[in-house]
Amino acid sequence: MTFSCSQNHFNAADSRFCRICGEPLPVQASQEPKARELLGWRYQVLSELGQGGFGRTYLAQDSNRFNEPCVLKEFAPQVEGEAALQKAEELFAREAGTLYQLQHPQIPRFRELFRAEWQGRDRLFLVQDYVEGQTYQEILQTRQPQGQSFSEAEITELLLQLLPVLDYIHTFGVIHRDISPDNLILRQSDRLPVLIDYGGVKQVAARVASISQRVAVPVVQPGSITRLGKVGYAPAEQLDHGEVHPHSDLYALAVTSLVLLTGQEPQALFTAKGDRTRWQRSLKLSPSFTNVLTKMLDPYPGRRYQSAPEVMQALGKEIEFQPSGQPHKSIPAFTPDPATRVVSPARAQTSPVLPAAQPNTPKSAAKPTVRKQSGVGRSLAGLALLIAMVGVGWWAGVKWLAPALRSKLPEIIRSTGNQVKPPVKAIAQTQSPDFSKSEQSRKQQIQKEREQLGIDSPFLVNLVNQAFYTQYPELKGQKLGMGAADAQLRTQWDQLALQYLEQLQGLSSEARSRLGQYTDGDVRDRQAAAAQLNLSSRALNDLTDAQFFHWFPTVSRQGNLLSQPMGQVWQAIAVDKLQALRSGDALERIEFPADQFSHQVNGTLKPGQSKAYLANFTQNQALQLKLQAAGSTRLSVYPPSSKTDALLEDSANTNWSGKLPDTGLYEITIASDSQNSVSYTLDLAAAEDMTVNPSAVPEN
Repeated sequence: MTFSCSQNHFNAADSRFCRICGEPLPVQASQEPKARELLGWRYQVLSELGQGGFGRTYLAQDSNRFNEPCVLKEFAPQVEGEAALQKAEELFAREAGTLYQLQHPQIPRFRELFRAEWQGRDRLFLVQDYVEGQTYQEILQTRQPQGQSFSEAEITELLLQLLPVLDYIHTFGVIHRDISPDNLILRQSDRLPVLIDYGGVKQVAARVASISQRVAVPVVQPGSITRLGKVGYAPAEQLDHGEVHPHSDLYALAVTSLVLLTGQEPQALFTAKGDRTRWQRSLKLSPSFTNVLTKMLDPYPGRRYQSAPEVMQALGKEIEFQPSGQPHKSIPAFTPDPATRVVSPARAQTSPVLPAAQPNTPKSAAKPTVRKQSGVGRSLAGLALLIAMVGVGWWAGVKWLAPALRSKLPEIIRSTGNQVKPPVKAIAQTQSPDFSKSEQSRKQQIQKEREQLGIDSPFLVNLVNQAFYTQYPELKGQKLGMGAADAQLRTQWDQLALQYLEQLQGLSSEARSRLGQYTDGDVRDRQAAAAQLNLSSRALNDLTDAQFFHWFPTVSRQGNLLSQPMGQVWQAIAVDKLQALRSGDALERIEFPADQFSHQVNGTLKPGQSKAYLANFTQNQALQLKLQAAGSTRLSVYPPSSKTDALLEDSANTNWSGKLPDTGLYEITIASDSQNSVSYTLDLAAAEDMTVNPSAVPEN
């Protein structure tokens, strides 16, 4: 029996996803567990809660625990090949080992990992506690028709209840990565917020998908990263670089707080051009709480609170509670599964119970703090706890995890040892009877430098070929011979390769490691990340172009550069430029001194370097701008709205004056177009009634 997806692709009856387009397929009656069927001789499935790329999530009851409700996460990755499947199951088993060590009353407890036969196939299931309650997103949606959202008192209480949870997981080296109203449940039993989706399954699913995509690729990039998180909630460095730290979760928690306070989505709060703190105008919060949220949301990671205790201290509290299960330094970090929501199946039939502005919570629950032990007492308590952990951890490992993981032990041992890497295709043979010693040495040098830089061999070949056949168009489509007749052409090819390798040394190791793998999605991610810094893609492109065309001045500025191998280099430069913007090295905010309408900034640019400035002006304000530079530069001035034409764009003109079309943050980029360092001075004057010199306005 077969059936088709919405695109009319035919699939087998037991398929969960389309074999061609990957579309999730409807569950067939034959696929559902039988009404009385017990998975693992223990769990009866009641209903489906959700699905993702890893498999499905079910509400079940545990017959060994008086039919207590629980959650089953099936692990059925869509991969091809036994090796990829074994690697996927190994990753999943490791996540289960990490989950077991997290023991906090506001985290769904991991119960076990078991294997069961279903539809003639062995499948892995992860079992977690079921949390009865509503997500904060659902609570917000219930309040909004009445014109209500969350109050400052409620959000302050929410932070005080969640920050100890984040502090706990962060001490394990665990970063949640996906904090949002959807992943917070107000538990019905004690009215405490519970942070859900700690399965680590989405991280595994992403890595499994990467494994599956690389089946036909001979070289696996060592620097590949997995980017997780919701756009708008996750900070820019997480979405663009995959960089996560404790302050990444604190950023997402602050965004979540603003969404609950305003009832608006993050895109409405942050992506519009203008002052990044404009949410403060529509919210009447206390100055101290406003300052806390502002610091948590700072676009520069180094300026944020770096840990949950720092935020607690700013709120006038301290984190003193440590639940059982202290962190162990040797456990691996994992990321949670944000695809699954554990919610009540009866929620659709019942009216939601809303938390009051001041939740009626027992003191012990509302303030999970205890008096700190001191001196010898604390040391003895810590020693006793360590001994207990070792004993309990060993017993649990033997009783619970060992049966499930025993079959994976040989694969895990082999995967952690010295692996034999797939053969790497050489750029060209380094030895041949017709090669001179100098040519052999040159080719060996190319291979050595490429490996040291971590650059993919096929990418470098494509990059050099593009330039080589542009230089020799009559040879396009022909392969160079290994004899003496093509020796001079091979020399030209090798010299181009060495030249490119020297230039690519200027990239960061992370940017280099992804050469050949950048996609249009990376472009969109960088645009979103730049928007969080109040910069448009036009400004980011200016900074990238300055460096790119300094390195490669002969490359045409026309045509679709991103579709060519050289476009991969442009994207890698853009990655580094975005990092320079985040760090503040390439971005500066211009603030006019009090009661003054003019200001001056100075700087020096190295060859290929550039810098962006942000300045807040109002509509119809008169602006005079003058750039003086000891060398060739390109100047751009962009209004707040991307729909408005640039006042100057990549221009050699160093003066502009006129009335401004919009209110908001204007972007000014200065890029070096010189082969030497350039010192510059930028003078700005803005006033409501300043006389504008018409002769200074550039002609269109």
